[in-house]
Amino acid sequence: MEQDQRIIVGVYHLSKTFGRHFSLQDINLQVVNGEFVFLVGPSGAGKSTLLRMIYMDDVPSSGQVVVGPYISTKVKRRTIPDLRRRIGIVFQDFRLLEDKTVFENVALPLKVAGVGLGDVKHRVTDILMRVGLYHKRHDFPHELSGGEQQRVAIARAVSNQPSVLLADEPTGNLDPVVTRSILELLFKINAGGTAVLMATHDLDLVKSFGQRIIYLESGRVVKDKDMIYMGDLRDKLAGSKLSEKAERLSDHDITGDGGQRR
Repeated sequence: MEQDQRIIVGVYHLSKTFGRHFSLQDINLQVVNGEFVFLVGPSGAGKSTLLRMIYMDDVPSSGQVVVGPYISTKVKRRTIPDLRRRIGIVFQDFRLLEDKTVFENVALPLKVAGVGLGDVKHRVTDILMRVGLYHKRHDFPHELSGGEQQRVAIARAVSNQPSVLLADEPTGNLDPVVTRSILELLFKINAGGTAVLMATHDLDLVKSFGQRIIYLESGRVVKDKDMIYMGDLRDKLAGSKLSEKAERLSDHDITGDGGQRR
């Protein structure tokens, strides 16, 4: 029996202006439980601004965002931290705490949420094993490659078991081989039931996966076609252009995720 669909994120007639300029104009979209959605558009299209509206780091000039019981036009600032615990957020620049180990970075949201130390240890251990970084648990961010840092950032984002993961250009600074591994991880998280909304400017990266793509251009949704692939999305990586690019790179050709290979 198929899982009943529930709206996890709803955006309704949302506009955002800066002076006389629209950064977003009359945006309408919904993301349901278990869905994987690519938000595609060139730099400056408004992707990051839209994601900020969804996790309520900024407020719309008009319209509203609904995330579970939280409505942007009614939410109180003191309840925003509670909202953030329901949403996982991953950025292009990782945003890890440099003075904390991998384990401590992933554990931080759980500690803030008041999870007991025993449960924190168990959950962080489980997450790090799932993302393949348990052996790096005592390392600091500067000791990791770019791809490893992004995996830590993803692990931290899902540590509170959010209903939706927002990923803002999570592969933007990574080479094709590492990009493929990050996408595989995101697909795995999605297969576990977490909805994913991933922003990217790279249409070639995503169009072969057969998943829903929302096209954003000059602050407007210009196309939103639901293309549902019935099967494991990770299987689609083998036939994608990304995989072709990755296969042309051997280990000695790759200088690293961000310039250095470790």
